[in-house]
Order: sequence, then structure tokens, then C-alpha cells
Amino acid sequence: MRASSPRPEHAGQALSLRELEFEARKQLDPVVYDFVAGGAEDEVTVRANDSAFLRINLVPRVLCGKGTPDLAVNLLGQPTTMPVLIAPTAFHRLAHPEGECATARAAAAAGVVMIASMASTVAIEEIAAAAREQTAGARPSIWFQLYIQPDLGFTEAIIRRVEASGCNTLVVSVDSPIFGHRERDERNGFHNLPSGLCCENMRWANVEAKRGQPRDIVFSPDLSWRHIEWLRKTTDLKIVLKGVMHPADAGLAIEAGVDALIVSNHGGRQLDTVPAAIELLPAIRGAVAGRVPLLIDGGVRRGTDIVKALALGAAAVAIGRPVLWGLAVAGEEGVSRVLEMLRSELVRALTLCGCSSPNNVSRDLLRFPPTEKPW
Repeated sequence: MRASSPRPEHAGQALSLRELEFEARKQLDPVVYDFVAGGAEDEVTVRANDSAFLRINLVPRVLCGKGTPDLAVNLLGQPTTMPVLIAPTAFHRLAHPEGECATARAAAAAGVVMIASMASTVAIEEIAAAAREQTAGARPSIWFQLYIQPDLGFTEAIIRRVEASGCNTLVVSVDSPIFGHRERDERNGFHNLPSGLCCENMRWANVEAKRGQPRDIVFSPDLSWRHIEWLRKTTDLKIVLKGVMHPADAGLAIEAGVDALIVSNHGGRQLDTVPAAIELLPAIRGAVAGRVPLLIDGGVRRGTDIVKALALGAAAVAIGRPVLWGLAVAGEEGVSRVLEMLRSELVRALTLCGCSSPNNVSRDLLRFPPTEKPW
């Protein structure tokens, strides 16, 4: 169950992220494809993430004379070239031998933030170093996604590694007190990584007898707001909560002093039948009332999807599965192609909507079908 040899010419031939997925499916072991593409139970939420964007219409302005849009935005003090981040996804070396290093180089070259997964098959130190290769040694544009472990001592050890690597932001997944039931993986018997691969960030460092050995990521039903309080006292890194879906939780997050929220249903991989992330965004925007930035992931496949998310209150979007499609087809070049496609589509969409930048996208550009409640 290894990645096939990349075929860069196929990344260049794909005209959209959906076409790139078609090419990736031909490259990947079917078990790996199912792991990446699948979700929890009946995959209702997986499909909803995608279809919800299709139900929102854009009504552009004309004769605005704004020129070519400037896509640059600032996210938590991090300048980026467009309002797109790479979402945390596990096990990149299943898609390409260079794994997360290839992804990090492509992200850094494009000037966007990569959120490295705690379940990376490359250690955070190497991911950050790969990003620095593209930025002449400057601070890496890498954030780190964290599952707070029941062993807080081990969790703190990981945080210290993240700090030492030069990352300035922790993205804490809060939607996983238990692992979602992913029936594709059950059917395929996909429970462990192939020999030679592991979650490199999970190696023991603080127990001599186990030093260097990998340990499992543990999901804990005890995860609570006291863990966020502990985290705030443990590190000066910025803290972003990923997986906030209810407006009441958004309010509690503000009280807990977090720096940003990612509205996310984990790509439909945790609790099935949760609404699409884009449907959840407006209510959370209302609860937050501009006090912290909102990001969103789930179902973004076009530049027009990005415009819709911006119009509903997102500061930026994060993309997950498409990055793995690009990685599978052409490694670093494939990830670069994903980002190039989104950048080109976003420029076109903003220009056609009469917007000069992501910052002046307004909700009056959106229309919903007559039978659809505007969320």
C-alpha cells in the first residue's frame, strides 16, 4: 500500500480540482483513496460540504473599474498571498514518498500557510525545514494541528518541539473526543500504516526506555474547556480552535481567549449528518461578532467557493483533500498546481464580481434559491 510513481504531466492536464481527483484516484492504492475520500458512516456530511456551495449563487457587480484584484491577506500576523491555507491532513507519505516535505515546499513557494497535522508521516522539524528551503531561511509559514493528549506531559513535549521549529500557531482539533466511524476503512481493513511509516510527531522522547518509539494518538472523551485553559497557560503560541460548529461554543471560545476559529466538521469524517461547514458559518459569525478571525474548511473546490465563504464571514478557507490529490499525481509540483488553480480561479471570480480584494467581498453578492433559507 504505497504511492504510485507520480506523473507530473497529469497535474498539468487537469483543469480543475475535480479532474485532479480523477487522476489521483488512478494513481492511488484503492484503500488509500478510500481513506482520503471517505467519511463517517453514510457520508451525508461529506456530500453536504460539496453540494452546499453549489446551492449558493453569485450575483456580480459590473462597471466597478477595480483592476486586477490583490489577493494578499494577513492571518494572525502571518502575511499570505491569498486567503487559502492548507488544512491539516494525515499521512502524506501514503500519497507521495516525500510526503509533508513536498507539501511544505509547495506551500512556502506559493506564500500560503500550511497547517501540519499531528498525524504527519514526517516530523514537524523536517516539515519546517522544508518550508525554510523555499524562504531563504525565514520563519516557516507552518502552523501545527494538535490533538490534546490525555498525557499532558507528552502533549507539552510536542508543543515545545513545535515552538523550537519556529511555528507560531497551534490549531487545536476540538471535534474529536472519540474517533469517527469510517466504514470504508473498516471494510478495507485499514487500521495501521504500512511498515516503515508512522506518525513521526508521536515518538517518545521523555521516557528513556521507549525513546524514539512511536505511540498512538489518543482521543479522549474527557476533552473539555479546562484543557484549553491549560494550553493557554502552557504556551505563548497563538491558539486556533478547529471544529467549532455551534454558536454557543464560539462564544465560549472567545471567553477562553483563543485567537481564531476554524468552522469545520472535520471533512465529514467525525459525526455524520452535521450540516455543511458553509451552512454553519453565518451563525458563528454572528456569535463571534468580529472579535476573532473565522476560517473555514470543507468542500472548497473552486475560486467561486472561496468568494462565497468570504461573503459569509470567513477571513480565509483551508483545503484538505485536493492537496493530497495533487501530491499523489505529481508530488510538490502537484500541490503547487492545486494552489495555482485556486489562485487563478479566485482572481477571475473576484474580477467578475467587481471586487478589488478579499477584504471587500460583501454578502450582497450572494443569492439563495427561493426554497433555501439563507443561513
